[in-house]
Amino acid sequence: MKQLDLWKKQLGVVPEYVFQEVDLETLILADNGLQSLPAEIARLQKLRTLDLGHNRITELPEALGDLIQIDRFLYLHDNRLTALPSRLAGLTNLRYLNISENAFAVWPEAVSSMVGLRELRVTDNRLQEIPSSLGRLNRLRELHLRNNRLTTLPEGIEELGDLRVLDLRGNPLVNLPSALAGLPKLEKLDLRWTPTLPDPPWFKDLEARGCLVYR
Repeated sequence: MKQLDLWKKQLGVVPEYVFQEVDLETLILADNGLQSLPAEIARLQKLRTLDLGHNRITELPEALGDLIQIDRFLYLHDNRLTALPSRLAGLTNLRYLNISENAFAVWPEAVSSMVGLRELRVTDNRLQEIPSSLGRLNRLRELHLRNNRLTTLPEGIEELGDLRVLDLRGNPLVNLPSALAGLPKLEKLDLRWTPTLPDPPWFKDLEARGCLVYR
């Protein structure tokens, strides 16, 4: 596996030579003060892992969606993103996506098409609601939504039959769909720092079958 690790090199911009490394499978550009990602990223047609975390990126190029072979990890956390390119919907084999610590006020709909996701991290954003299209992610095992502005979840969550971990800490929740009680593999439901949420009776059903409910 060919890897290029440029973590914390104070680059400011992505060097042109990076885009000549067409055999790269892993590219790490984290913590470099990057404000943008050139469309030339699409040249790296063998890329399977891309780390752009801890930068200052406000917008991603549509060309990033051409890298449909990315299937391992896509780290976009700790940037200044408010939206994702629509063509990222083509990353249907991606297993891990981290878009935490950005400025998403609206759910990026491209995420709902990433049907191969096993783990999704969207913590520390400004989301007020999640669309029912979340239910398309029926291979999801971990969903992390800590520190958003959610008051509830969509009924579509009942489609997440493989979900093991659901982190809702620090949201102003007022209710949750009873469909959560029917998720057969749920092992951990984290609801700490949600004082606005009353305990529904089905919490006991979850705990009775071994699910850990943290309050």
